[in-house]
Amino acid sequence: MFIQTEATPNPETLKFLPGQTVMESGVADYRSADEADNSPLARRLFAVDGVTGVFLGNDFVSVSKDATPWPHLKPAILGAIMEHYLSGEAVIEGEGGDEAEMTAEESFAEEDAATVAMIKELLDERVRPAVAGDGGDIIFRAYKDGVVHLSMRGACAGCPSSTMTLQMGIQNLLRHFIPEVREVRPVT
Repeated sequence: MFIQTEATPNPETLKFLPGQTVMESGVADYRSADEADNSPLARRLFAVDGVTGVFLGNDFVSVSKDATPWPHLKPAILGAIMEHYLSGEAVIEGEGGDEAEMTAEESFAEEDAATVAMIKELLDERVRPAVAGDGGDIIFRAYKDGVVHLSMRGACAGCPSSTMTLQMGIQNLLRHFIPEVREVRPVT
């Protein structure tokens, strides 16, 4: 098994590509070992000292770290991923992914439903694939008075360039196609 590694815009996160499907559908975002109960892969990765986050996408695993240098962590992370795939265990036990989270905390007025539908469509078709390319994901959370609230996950969470991505990229895109949108803000 050959696992490719890619840098992300976040220097504290690397993207690992095992050359096979990681998540059949949805994504999973674990910010601590305590959250990784349902994922044997995430549990293995959190067992590596220095790992602070694991994000599972369709064909990649993004791993975030503390101050430990990548040259010390990368071999152990590659070993944990390889060990997982050789074990034959599922990536997620039980229900797959956290797609329910994507709509769980949404907030918007009923009269804004058409605008929100357009925002979600643009996010799904134009933004999420690009963000996934960087090892992350973005989720719609709320819309009120022209302000869109989005949650960044995976490599994008805590990335130094995430503010620029939100304000210059996503905000400009949404404002171009949806004149009602005035601003985009992150949800932490």
